[in-house]
Amino acid sequence: MKLSIIISTNNSETNWNALRLANFAIKQGDEVKIFLIGRGVEYESGDSDKFNIQEQVKEFLSSSKAQILACGTCLKLREQKATKTCPINTLKDLYLLIQESDKILTF
Repeated sequence: MKLSIIISTNNSETNWNALRLANFAIKQGDEVKIFLIGRGVEYESGDSDKFNIQEQVKEFLSSSKAQILACGTCLKLREQKATKTCPINTLKDLYLLIQESDKILTF
């Protein structure tokens, strides 16, 4: 299955759970893409001992069936630069992701 997860919040617990689900889906053999939009591009700032987001991201990106994309406009509004874990993409990329997905989840 091609699963897309759209994250639009910077809530630590929500993002931690979205990434845990993404990692579980990868282990089930699914292809998973995460698109960060709005406050979602700030997802890494919520990393803590309780919600170890960085650990989940590292596990996620270690799979060839995983990809993270981020809204370039949202990054620019927050004066953030692109990174490996938050790369610049466009709404066209989000549209294509939606078009190719079997299932879409939003957080």
